[in-house]
Amino acid sequence: MTVATATQPLQATELAGNMANHDLSMFGLFLQADILVKLVMLMLFASSVWCWTIIFNKYTRFKIMKHQTTKFEESFWSGDMLENLYERVKQTADHPIAMVFVAGMHEWLTHDMKRIGGHALQIGLKERIQQAMSVAKNRGIEKLEQGLPFLATVGSTAPFVGLFGTVWGIMNSFQSIAMTKNTSLAVVAPGIAEALFATAVGLFAAIPAVIFYNKFSNDLNRFASKLEDFSQEFSAILSRELDAQEMKKGML
Repeated sequence: MTVATATQPLQATELAGNMANHDLSMFGLFLQADILVKLVMLMLFASSVWCWTIIFNKYTRFKIMKHQTTKFEESFWSGDMLENLYERVKQTADHPIAMVFVAGMHEWLTHDMKRIGGHALQIGLKERIQQAMSVAKNRGIEKLEQGLPFLATVGSTAPFVGLFGTVWGIMNSFQSIAMTKNTSLAVVAPGIAEALFATAVGLFAAIPAVIFYNKFSNDLNRFASKLEDFSQEFSAILSRELDAQEMKKGML
């Protein structure tokens, strides 16, 4: 009984000393990690930084675009001549709705009414206007989509990359147990802590990426629907104007 009692404090002191030799802070866990686990963590940290760069950029872009769209729609539906609006925005069209408007008006203003006659030629003009607006719309959507695939990739793969670092770290812990033939917490805990830290870094990168990817995707889908509605409305306005001009020519 005396020997066992004397041994227990000695083991506890040794365990505390071994644990104290390991820095369990985040920076300490990174420095003590295996080289492969370090590379995994660095890759995840870099991915997280780039994700946050995309997030701030997209958030600012969507906010500015919403303001620009509202302002443009107020001008479009104000009753002013579309030709006047075209002259004001054709050099500064930097958001999708204005780009669609400029593309459609450019086709409209470059046609020669003296040569437009007959149903077939009118259909050809309408198709060119629709095609020009469709190209402008797709270009605008493509610009807004930039960066979103990266968020999706990080959101879906970062947890598994972090898990790979975790598995590798736990394997190193088991190797330490086999080499030292010691199953005490002092031997196992540092390796396990490093391994779990890799998983935490993976989740730190993945969770914001998933949240903001879903948000921006929903915002983009709503704006794409709004852009399609505007394109259809503007096309109908030009079509009615073309029919009116053709009717006037027929009455002369």
